[in-house]
Amino acid sequence: MHMHAFRRQWTVEDLHDMPDDGQRYEVIDGELFVTPSPSADHQHALSLLFRLIADYVDRERIGHAFFSPSDITFSPRRAVQPDLFVVPLVNGRRPRFFSDMKQLMLAVEVLSPSTAHLDRVKKRKLYREEGVSEFWIVDTDARTFERSTPKDLNVEVLDIAVNWWPQAASAPFVLDVPAYFANVLDS
Repeated sequence: MHMHAFRRQWTVEDLHDMPDDGQRYEVIDGELFVTPSPSADHQHALSLLFRLIADYVDRERIGHAFFSPSDITFSPRRAVQPDLFVVPLVNGRRPRFFSDMKQLMLAVEVLSPSTAHLDRVKKRKLYREEGVSEFWIVDTDARTFERSTPKDLNVEVLDIAVNWWPQAASAPFVLDVPAYFANVLDS
C-alpha cells in the first residue's frame, strides 16, 4: 500500500504566528518561504533605488513607494514582501494600510544568493498572475535589471537604461544603469 506524503498548505493567517526573528516569511500558493535578513550591500542597493523611485512617484503624484518589511496580501494563500514596491494613490493620497494595497504598479527585488530562485521563478510568476504592471529584479553581480510584465512572458535584461512610464505619469522614470551600479558598488 502506498501512502501519499502530506504537504502542509500554508496560509496568510499562519504567517501571523511566525516569530519576529529577523527572517522574512512569505507564502505563495500555500508554500512557505523563509529567507534571512538581507546583507548590507543588498540594503544599500535597495536604498539608492528607493530614493530615486520615491522622488519620481512623488514628483509625478501617481503613487507612493514603500520598502519591506511590508506584507502585500493578494489572497489567503499569497502574501509576499517585495523589497520595494509602488502602489497607486487613493483619492490623491498614499494608502494608509497595507491591507488596502492590492494593486502594485511596480515590484522590485534585489537578488541575494538565498532568494535568486524564489525571485526569478515563484515571484515572477506570482506578480504576472496578480497583474503587477512591472516587476524588476536588480542583479548586482551582473549589473543588470530584469524587467517582466504580465503581457510578455519574456524577460528583458537591461544594462544601459531602465525606462518606466506608468499610466498617468507626465514623464518616464529613466535610470542610467551603469551609473546606478557605480553608486551601489563603488561607493
